[in-house]
Amino acid sequence: MQRDQTRPVRVGNVTIGGGAPIVVQSMTNTDTRNIEATLRQIRALAEAGCEIVRVAVVNRDAAAALPEIVRHSPIPVVADIHFDHRLALAALEAGVHKLRLNPGNIGAEHKVREVVKAAKDRQVPIRIGVNSGSIAKHLLERLGRTPQAMVESALEHIAILEKLGFEDIVVSLKATDIQMTVAAYEMLSEKVDYPLHLGITEAGTTWFGTIKSACGLGALLSRGIGDTLRVSLTADPVEEVRVAWAILSAMDLRRRGPLFISCPTCGRTEIDLERITAEVEERLKDYPLPITIAIMGCVVNGPGEASHAEIGIAGGKGVGLVFRSGKIVRRVAESELVDAIVQEAQLYLEERN
Repeated sequence: MQRDQTRPVRVGNVTIGGGAPIVVQSMTNTDTRNIEATLRQIRALAEAGCEIVRVAVVNRDAAAALPEIVRHSPIPVVADIHFDHRLALAALEAGVHKLRLNPGNIGAEHKVREVVKAAKDRQVPIRIGVNSGSIAKHLLERLGRTPQAMVESALEHIAILEKLGFEDIVVSLKATDIQMTVAAYEMLSEKVDYPLHLGITEAGTTWFGTIKSACGLGALLSRGIGDTLRVSLTADPVEEVRVAWAILSAMDLRRRGPLFISCPTCGRTEIDLERITAEVEERLKDYPLPITIAIMGCVVNGPGEASHAEIGIAGGKGVGLVFRSGKIVRRVAESELVDAIVQEAQLYLEERN
């Protein structure tokens, strides 16, 4: 699909926008003052495929932990700042790779000017983050809690930075309402060419939040909107990263690890497809190559679907045919199907190393 053209912004060694691949982000939920716990979570996120990580900087003690966190983090670190410009300055001094900060919320112009100068000197970008739950009072009174109010809020913050000659900007417009979020991003994408950070905020639990995020982010990505994204779940942040990659894989925008195809089952299914699929997905969830694995349960659509995948099986009457790149390589009993797929995946990996 054709993506909107935005200007590139560098976050450490990662590029957002400018036609670069869509970047996956998440945020730690540890106490940032606990350096060991925060780094442990960052490493787990990086292993899962997170490419940029955000940490909350709520006070000076959290800011004091940043130099060590930045030094040992395997991925670029974003400091999440609200209201106190001194925390932003401390984060920049610590070497963070990006600020999440709304310039209109940190007080007098001289404070904003000080932060902008420090960010510009260090070539650190700023993400403006508008949330539907915290729109300025004067915009709420004039426009209500609407997409227009969110866009106007973003433009006001952007104007503050542009007035100071700062254009190393990323913007997000998050609401928990999908339609409001989509409308706001559509409006803003027509007005600016800054990279857009996507998200459906407060999406919910792993199950419902995944569905809600897939609907909202999928709608935006299908319109060519978005340069980076975070899935917001009430869950282990590692799950956010896994869901983000699943969304990108499903839309054929980026691939990391296997894409699993499996049939919904019906009265023709003659193997325990639900068990087999769950076991295969669990055993290959950390598989490093972006391959398609098809697990099909009958002879109607099964052989055709399985043969189009790098690895697949089509089962029936207690047995299954194993496919590699469209060719049948063996026939095994139902009890051996999971092992057979895993073995074929390992062979595929060995051949490409």
